[in-house]
Amino acid sequence: MLRIDNLSKRYGDHLVFQGLTHTFPPGCTALCEEDGTGKSSLIGIIAGLIAPDTGDVWIDGHSLAQAPQQAKARLAYIPDDCSMFPTQTGRGLLEQAASEKNARIDGQVLEFACRLGLEPHLDKRFEQMSTGTRRKVFLTAAALGEPAVIIADGPSNGLDTPARAALAEQFSIWSQDRVVLFASYDHELVQACGASSVAVGALR
Repeated sequence: MLRIDNLSKRYGDHLVFQGLTHTFPPGCTALCEEDGTGKSSLIGIIAGLIAPDTGDVWIDGHSLAQAPQQAKARLAYIPDDCSMFPTQTGRGLLEQAASEKNARIDGQVLEFACRLGLEPHLDKRFEQMSTGTRRKVFLTAAALGEPAVIIADGPSNGLDTPARAALAEQFSIWSQDRVVLFASYDHELVQACGASSVAVGALR
């Protein structure tokens, strides 16, 4: 469902990683290393936000380089920075994401929002929300359209205890038949969702 093929990335003289090749089967995988190991760069490349120097990403059989629209249609991405739409409301972002994915905001999506504790805040603008509430909107958006691959950078950052439990439960559910890949220092989340830990440099 997710395959990276010969990925390399360099920033100036700093080589972040080289020749990463790995196939991720359905399940939950955590990148838990310290800073400077390329976790966020790898997540950004898979999300299509950062261009690799070499290599390609395959999402549900679609090449991100050759068929980016088809590849991204099968992907959900929760960024580390969830504040890029300050005047957008939570409900507005969900509606926009649903339109882009040709999906509906159905009962399952709203139920997840409720478990996260998001429902009372859906009509607030992002600039009125806490860091955790903004993240809850993006987590809820990830449930739209049944993506084959869910990737996240710091998915539990800023979440309260009930929301962290709901996130771990949802990651466990998704990982039964989808790929969940996330970068995090939250070892409690890794344990709670049954994720396997892997180092970026070991993806060969």
